[in-house]
Amino acid sequence: MPISDLDSTDTLRCRWSIGSTTNTNTHDECADVCNGVPGAVLYNDNCTLVFTLTQSAKYVAVALQIEDYYTSTSSSPMSSVPLQFLFYGYLAPSGCSTPPAIIGNRPNRACIGTPIGSNVTEYVIAQVYCPGKTITDFVTSSPVGLRKSIYRIILSWIPTATQFGPQGFCAGAVDNTNVQSNQWCITFLVGYDSPNLIQASSVQGTVSPIGTIFANHTIFSIQATRQVNRPSRNYTYVYFNDTATGTSVHTVDCGWDPHVMYSGNTITFYIPYPPWIPGHTYYITFDSGVASGTDFWKPESSPITDPKFWRFDIWNPAVSSTTTTTTTPPTSGTVTTRPISTTTVNTLLTTTGIVATSTTTVTATTTSVTTSTKSQELHIFDFIVIALLV
Repeated sequence: MPISDLDSTDTLRCRWSIGSTTNTNTHDECADVCNGVPGAVLYNDNCTLVFTLTQSAKYVAVALQIEDYYTSTSSSPMSSVPLQFLFYGYLAPSGCSTPPAIIGNRPNRACIGTPIGSNVTEYVIAQVYCPGKTITDFVTSSPVGLRKSIYRIILSWIPTATQFGPQGFCAGAVDNTNVQSNQWCITFLVGYDSPNLIQASSVQGTVSPIGTIFANHTIFSIQATRQVNRPSRNYTYVYFNDTATGTSVHTVDCGWDPHVMYSGNTITFYIPYPPWIPGHTYYITFDSGVASGTDFWKPESSPITDPKFWRFDIWNPAVSSTTTTTTTPPTSGTVTTRPISTTTVNTLLTTTGIVATSTTTVTATTTSVTTSTKSQELHIFDFIVIALLV
């Protein structure tokens, strides 16, 4: 269950509701629906519920309390809000019963910066894994004003100032045998921007390197539109792909890999064992959330799948630059230059100080050399940058 609090420094937790009056609220919190899901496990810190229904054609009730604490070590919550809902058990279908899954660019629990008044469009795509099955419905929970289309969901929304803060959207896909996917949720952080990655427009631009580089190159960097942090979840990858095969030759998990460094607006990747093949071209793609913002809830960067966003070539020494020089034998000739004036003083004209000039013709011999050169220049650009509860 997605939970949020505008006080970003508070610690949020879930717990089962308690039927006695010894709880924080000093009254019965769940009446007849306490412990309504037999065998269910609740993970308090991220409010995740894991369970398996054992009976079909029956409803089971969930009663929880969402609480915020001043710090992670506080023993008493500052507030406690109830959350109650139902599950309905279907009889498992015969044959293949693998549930569908929601796929797409945004992973479960993604947080998306959403400026007020912007036109928001996101896509939710469901996939089935059993032959002959189809998606027949989506079960959703969404902010006011968000429009959906079935059966690929296209989310379209223009948030207003009254919706400032986190707004959650959750969905589950249902197939034609009533098997439902796991819940998939994203949060729109209204009033905040995501730190999106910037495509290079020149050699000395926002990414490095581009152009042709050596096969032992190990440092890559890219800038974002805002200050960035490491993502809050693992399995957030950067892919280095070979255009010749269309496959990834190196991946980096930005959630934990120490070879990824975040500083200011820049992300730097260090590849200790470069897999580059001379003469090949590579391109880099990014999962959603490779760059995480510094605002509370950490809005994340958009995914980048365009193979033209960031490309580089590996220098091939087998076809390196060559130079051929042809020199013709020297030839001699006599060239008579135009008259050159030289100045001398006539000592006989000492009374007036008038200077007389005389003219001498100078003859010079020159040698001419003709040289033809064929050259192929290789420019190598190898820039390194190391760089809601109150």
